[in-house]
Amino acid sequence: MKPSKPVVEDYLKTIYSHTEWQADAITPSALATRLGLAPSTVTEMVKKLAAQGLVTHVRYGAISLTPAGTAQAVAVVRRHRLVETWLVKEMGYGWDAVHDEAEVLEHAISDRLLSSIDERLGHPDRDPHGDPIPAADGTVRRERAVLLEDASDGHTGCVLRISDRDPSLLRELEASGIDVGTTVSVRNGALLVGSTRVRLTASAHSAIWLSA
Repeated sequence: MKPSKPVVEDYLKTIYSHTEWQADAITPSALATRLGLAPSTVTEMVKKLAAQGLVTHVRYGAISLTPAGTAQAVAVVRRHRLVETWLVKEMGYGWDAVHDEAEVLEHAISDRLLSSIDERLGHPDRDPHGDPIPAADGTVRRERAVLLEDASDGHTGCVLRISDRDPSLLRELEASGIDVGTTVSVRNGALLVGSTRVRLTASAHSAIWLSA
């Protein structure tokens, strides 16, 4: 049976997102974990995606998108991130509450409505969490970034991206005055926001990217 379009898009988007901020390709086990599915289910689906020319993979090894798969992934990522931005800017959603809504709407929104949203928002190039929004032609503008846990002591940079996978973490950062665009400095394992010293949970250090 041919998989549905939303299922295909979810797989492609997840594979794409995995390597967007780090270089290691995703494995079947990691993909299963990200999707919350059984490894056997993911293995069968990857075979179907490969048969459609959307991914390449080696048995028990890395999964990579083909050019066709990348094009489809970028298109759904664009829809997802524009919807998130629209929900925050126009509909009054908090940045910790938009991911799940966008997961649903990204599969249903028409190209015409998406274009109207993009125009109304002024063609944004970043979503509320700092992830780049691909342009209509598929191009993506990226900046050099360093993960907070890898930043050297004394590093000062602008927060470029915050992972949106944990809503409670987003609320923690918001309460600490940290948002995309905030300038912070790393000092002795803590962050300085202006002159204020902020201590974050360990998970935050693997969820924040700073300008390099």
